[in-house]
Amino acid sequence: EVAAAGVWGGLVQAGGSLRLSCAASERTGSSYAMGWFRQGPGKEREFVAGISWRGGTIYAASVKGRFTTSRDDAKNTVYLQMNSLKPEDTAVYYCAGRRSLVSSVRQFEYDYWGQGTQVTVSS
Repeated sequence: EVAAAGVWGGLVQAGGSLRLSCAASERTGSSYAMGWFRQGPGKEREFVAGISWRGGTIYAASVKGRFTTSRDDAKNTVYLQMNSLKPEDTAVYYCAGRRSLVSSVRQFEYDYWGQGTQVTVSS
């Protein structure tokens, strides 16, 4: 069984960069697609990015061109590189694993979730 074990966020100024890491508790191999979601203050949780078993990626329109997700299966780790951060990117960020070869924008299609980490972008 795979669990998305950890994500490490932080505080950054607008225009800055931050990289989130999500380390799975067991080897993911190439059979899991991974996703990133976020929940801002007073908002519903929303899709941010996803990566398939072969490394194919999808992004929400609000982050496309600024965020990049990648995976290192040898390290059981998925990354979310966030550049040109804006105050509206402030949220709790979650990584999630899906027992499928392709990622999804739908939260209910993910099987495992990390505990989330706070990212705060100051103006």
